[in-house]
Amino acid sequence: MRGLPWFAKVYLVAVIGTAFGLLLHGVLGSGRTERLDWSTLLVLALLFLVCESMPTLLSVRQAAVSVSFSAALAAVVLVGPEGAALVGVTAVFSVRPGLPLVKRLFNGAQFAICGYGAGWVYTTLLGSPASAPGMAGADFSDLIVPFAGAAAVFVPLNFALIAGVLVVTGQADQVPLRGLAQFLVSYLGYATFGLLIAGLWATVASIAAVLVLIPLFVARWAFGQYHAQQRSYDATIAALCQAVETKDYYTRGHCTRVSRASGMIAEEIGMGSERLRAIRYAGMLHDVGKLGVPTKVLQKEGPLTEEEFAAIQLHPMRGLEIVRGIDFLDEAFAGIMHHHERQDGKGYPMGLAGDEIPEFARIIAVADAFDAMTSDRSYRNARPIEVATEELRKGAGTQFDPVMVNAFLKALDRHGWESPRPVAAPPAGTAETTTKDHDDPTSPIQVVSDATMGTER
Repeated sequence: MRGLPWFAKVYLVAVIGTAFGLLLHGVLGSGRTERLDWSTLLVLALLFLVCESMPTLLSVRQAAVSVSFSAALAAVVLVGPEGAALVGVTAVFSVRPGLPLVKRLFNGAQFAICGYGAGWVYTTLLGSPASAPGMAGADFSDLIVPFAGAAAVFVPLNFALIAGVLVVTGQADQVPLRGLAQFLVSYLGYATFGLLIAGLWATVASIAAVLVLIPLFVARWAFGQYHAQQRSYDATIAALCQAVETKDYYTRGHCTRVSRASGMIAEEIGMGSERLRAIRYAGMLHDVGKLGVPTKVLQKEGPLTEEEFAAIQLHPMRGLEIVRGIDFLDEAFAGIMHHHERQDGKGYPMGLAGDEIPEFARIIAVADAFDAMTSDRSYRNARPIEVATEELRKGAGTQFDPVMVNAFLKALDRHGWESPRPVAAPPAGTAETTTKDHDDPTSPIQVVSDATMGTER
């Protein structure tokens, strides 16, 4: 615990002390050891320990998940709250490598608390203490409601205790608040394996542990596959984004910031978790079509010819061509293709107007312009956030969707915005950078016709 803030130490001591007190009162203090089925408890503890020792790593930093709580919930049914607490505390003996003692103690303590609390709810709803002999003669349908109540306590309590330790140790940003309802529902689904173990136990006794290991590890494999897939997706997006940003020294980080701002808007308007992921991908890849625009055009000083400007106007379509084969992008395609359309129909590449413009594109248009204005460029310094937001207000209804502008302004008030650090001069040997930015509504591109008459676009 050395190096932890004092309030983190207090929290850990409180959780571990509570678990210790429950064990003393529930198992030793009340003399209930005689009625525990120790053979059943031992098998369940071993099943719990096996699952807890082989968790699936998540994309969240230093976090992992196991399906061991299924064994803990089976213990609620088969050996009661005291037995469930004892099963949970075996997490201390996990053979996971590199797990510090304080984490082992916390894991064992929080599982013991969750097991005891879930067991108390189960026995209260059932109306009598649970034990293996009682399970053998019970009507299975009578157990469903008490078990659902136990799971409804175990899973949120487990989440709350873990979220608490993340908060007090300065890792509040790692608490998965986005999509929390979906997260909890999926865990409750896996919790039903605990009822499956208990149901099998009534007919085939301890062999149930072996039988249930198969679906438990299938569930573990599914967890791992899902998060490995997400990491693969993120790596693909990052590689494409890096390729785009090598074309201009001054736009590095732009894709990431547009992705973050797009996510802020999407959250503000109540977008679901799957679409949130898709809009962030779209924000990352909105300028991928620049890979199809000649570098000499992107880096040209002075006005562009109509042909050169047409090449820039085609970059959203080039982007769609580049990513068309990436199936997981789904709705992100529309955001990439149409993020330069305008509410008044004067945008490109198709001149869509108003509600004709896909929702993803209307979101990215606001995020893209805001970051372009608040970032350093080779031809000017970053504009203050206040100036950028005023430009968004001015453009609402003509260039931008007013709903998305208002949503972004509300999100800014709530969460703030970390502007990028000032960009140092490019290293020696770095290619020239653009002297204009088609994303910046305050610095329009000059286009020269064949008759050399300059206009702004």
